[in-house]
Amino acid sequence: MSISPAHADAFYTEVLRSETVWGIRDADGFPAPESGGHRAMPFWSAESRAQRIIEQVEAYRGFEVVSLPLDVWRSRWMPGLAKDGLLVGLNWSGTSATCYDVTPADAEAALVART
Repeated sequence: MSISPAHADAFYTEVLRSETVWGIRDADGFPAPESGGHRAMPFWSAESRAQRIIEQVEAYRGFEVVSLPLDVWRSRWMPGLAKDGLLVGLNWSGTSATCYDVTPADAEAALVART
């Protein structure tokens, strides 16, 4: 059984509580790797989760953790991701940096449903 649903649920719960979303970036910007025929930009609900990916995943070594206010992420990032055809990666974890990838509209709907 996958732990992805638990990670996704934790993402929504924790970002609503902290009002902060966490990303990672390097000199080239925020990553949006391709997997399974789509591109997703990963985000985390806690700084420690994002930092763990930097430490565990070779491809993300040298990245830095960046905090984003939830209201800015929802009002500016989500429409931009949708416009660019990117999915939202929720609390990617493990040495393969995997979890749920959802559309920006689905992520927003999940946040609205919890408020």
